[in-house]
Amino acid sequence: MTDPQTLILPLAAAFTYVAAALSLKRAAELGVGLWHTTVVSNLMAAVLFQALQFFGGNWPPLALWWQPLVVALLFLSGQVWGLFALQRGDVSVATPVMGLKILLVAAFTTLLLAQGLGWRLWLAAGLSTAGIAVLNHAGAHRTGAKATTTILSAGAAAVSFALFDVLVQKWSPAWGLGRLLPLSVALVGVLSCGLIPLFPAPLRSLPRPARRWLGTGGGLMALQSLLFVSAIALYGQATVSNVVYSSRGVWSIAAVALLGHWFHSAEKDLGQSVLGRRLVGAALMFTAIVLVLV
Repeated sequence: MTDPQTLILPLAAAFTYVAAALSLKRAAELGVGLWHTTVVSNLMAAVLFQALQFFGGNWPPLALWWQPLVVALLFLSGQVWGLFALQRGDVSVATPVMGLKILLVAAFTTLLLAQGLGWRLWLAAGLSTAGIAVLNHAGAHRTGAKATTTILSAGAAAVSFALFDVLVQKWSPAWGLGRLLPLSVALVGVLSCGLIPLFPAPLRSLPRPARRWLGTGGGLMALQSLLFVSAIALYGQATVSNVVYSSRGVWSIAAVALLGHWFHSAEKDLGQSVLGRRLVGAALMFTAIVLVLV
């Protein structure tokens, strides 16, 4: 049975992610571009992750310093593809698709860490993936939605983040929680500054409401990243953390239905057939989460 303590951080990250995604979607509708969102979110994350230095750790030999660079590149790749999916598609579709990384984490854990996974985790990963398939059935999309682009970009984000999660689990013991992640995400912030020339317009030229939604969403996105990757580094349970974290797909559907008007989300007006298919997918994902908890 999974220790309940290991579930708190990924569950908190799931809730925070949904609020971040809806905020950033609203910012995009007000004119905020992909590169604005990427740079602001990653700079906020770079600052926030330095708090982990209080947990201490070790500074390995310079021969191992390529590891945080690899982690940083994977984080940046996942962030760019994930934000692209959120801007181009529905939050309640893009978010569940990113849950594909559950199965990828299970596979990468076996391949890279040589760890055997129990049948419950494999079944949970499979059910989560089935839920995502239902959520992305043609009947679960609203007319005019760019489903293919959303699915492909969210899938690319899933691959990047799955490798990120497994390598953090693999390399954190040698570095410690207070060394690998702060350094890696600081590198993400530095690399992100190279994207500033891609801004379609300066940040200061954006409307004030757009900047407000961007700041809120960027801060929440950084916070959910901190909560989630800290759970993996602390407890070394990447697959369990990902199954629980996949509940963000469920919460995104609920948030759109109940709180969409707060974010001026067009998804709140989805038809019953679309909502019905998404709820079926949500039920499959809930079943996966229960399997991990029992």
